[in-house]
Amino acid sequence: MWSLFFVVFLTSDNVRCAEPIEATSATVQFHQLLDNEWQWTLRDDPEFASWLGDHRYDNRWQDVSLEAIARRHEYRQSVLADLAKIDSSLLSKQDRVSYELFRGQYQNELDAFKFGWHFVPLTQRGGIQDSSSLASSLRFETVEDYEAWNVRLYSFPEFMDQTLTLMQEGVDRKIVHARVVMTRLPAQIRQQIVDDPKTSLFYKPFRDMPKSIPAEKQDELKAGAALLIKNRVVPAFEKMLRFFEDVYLPACFEKEGAWQIPNGKEFYALRCRQFTTTDLTPQQIHDIGQREVKRIRGEMTEIMKEVGFEGTFAEFLEHLRNDPKYYFKDPNKLLAEYKAICRRIDPLLPKMFGRLPRRPYQLEPIPEHLAPDTTTAYYRPPSADGSRDGTYFVNLYRPETRPKYEMEVLSVHEAVPGHHLQIAIAQELEGIPEFRRYGGYTAFIEGWGLYSERLGYELGLYKEPYSRFGQLTYDMWRAVRLVVDTGIHDQGWSRQRAIDFFAANAAKSMHDIENEIDRYIAWPGQALAYKIGQLRILELRRKAEEELGDKFDLREFHDTILGQGAVTLHVLDGIVEDWIADRKSSK
Repeated sequence: MWSLFFVVFLTSDNVRCAEPIEATSATVQFHQLLDNEWQWTLRDDPEFASWLGDHRYDNRWQDVSLEAIARRHEYRQSVLADLAKIDSSLLSKQDRVSYELFRGQYQNELDAFKFGWHFVPLTQRGGIQDSSSLASSLRFETVEDYEAWNVRLYSFPEFMDQTLTLMQEGVDRKIVHARVVMTRLPAQIRQQIVDDPKTSLFYKPFRDMPKSIPAEKQDELKAGAALLIKNRVVPAFEKMLRFFEDVYLPACFEKEGAWQIPNGKEFYALRCRQFTTTDLTPQQIHDIGQREVKRIRGEMTEIMKEVGFEGTFAEFLEHLRNDPKYYFKDPNKLLAEYKAICRRIDPLLPKMFGRLPRRPYQLEPIPEHLAPDTTTAYYRPPSADGSRDGTYFVNLYRPETRPKYEMEVLSVHEAVPGHHLQIAIAQELEGIPEFRRYGGYTAFIEGWGLYSERLGYELGLYKEPYSRFGQLTYDMWRAVRLVVDTGIHDQGWSRQRAIDFFAANAAKSMHDIENEIDRYIAWPGQALAYKIGQLRILELRRKAEEELGDKFDLREFHDTILGQGAVTLHVLDGIVEDWIADRKSSK
């Protein structure tokens, strides 16, 4: 950070003039505020800091006590008050974008607070029952790294007590999940209750310690970890299991949908706006989904005719779900094919992108303890300190439910040119603040991932009709989300109705469909971001192609889209419009 009071430049008359002190002062104040808030974010959320590769807080869990949550809310109010004192009109264009994004981010947190969704601190896809997974994101190279993890193990009971207090408050206020998704939790909790501490998922870092640590010290650290797991971690999970089965699960809703919590429809409408970064209402989103389902269904029917299938659409979907030729039996062969697909895609990227990330990505199986209850795949970004590459995780559980025809489109979305390319590039951008490099908006991030699936055609993928059907299945999957997410949380759809609608329109396996619907039940509004974001990026590309004609350059367009990090769709509109104007004015 610099401390300037004025900046000088030469006018055309060679007269020395000063930039207004107010403008420079506003810039300095704004940058200082952003720096302070980033450091506060890392202190306040130690797991996030560790995940990024900042090791200053590796010995702490986040304080999730009721008092801490109240303090956070008050603090964010004070930050917005400080931000309002800075005149954004005096900032540079880039800083005005950061100002708008930062203000919106904090305002979203404040707007959501009154609905109390923080009283549901876990889902079947993640939470304190999966805290051991943090170890997979950490660096374990020094004695200090292991000692910090042991301190975390020691303080785990307090972290657990805070979490259970939040859940109890949720029970008291009737802000809970649907019972059908929470029935998955006891099995996950029991996996953390072990007789032998060395089999604990929390003990994983000690199974293969660096040789640079003396053997005697290794033994000391291992013994300490084992004792902490036995005496503090396991009892904490035993306490959680009793509370969960005796208190929490019976209090969960018998029906599905956020409409059941106090002010639930208002809460869900806010989630729709926040996740899509638009002003679309639940009904408008539902209608968009219905239109997209109809459009994609028509394209899928054409492929069914192309392959000569004689039967109904429903029969074709059943054929795809049940014919063994579309599936691997061996999880190792499934993993090998994913790797082969990625090797084919990587060399194709330069023809569509002027800028590629420096950081590579790896491909790994989803951890076994999570695989039965989670989705087909997901992506974990690189760490900020360079110690961890991006990771494309694939689900090898029950390979007979993982269709071959969707492997290309899945890899395009989660790895390249989808999440890894976009997120790794964002982390490497210069001249934008950290909250934009390492954060972002789901509508942009997942909208880009879904847009990338369409790019598979231009990359030369989907050569077989069934692979094209796989791409359409994934597009349909995200269109279905608009219908069923709004159906569940705004219109009172049952889980079974949502499953039936999904199954009637997409060829995904029933196992995947049930996991997906349960994900939407537990995560209101998040699934809406994908299709809404994709449609906006496609709309911007069509606009650019129409207005620029021969001046349209696809690589430039993609570099423009990715060149500011993950922004709101409103900000993205302005970025593309400015690029179009610049291209029009160029020779």
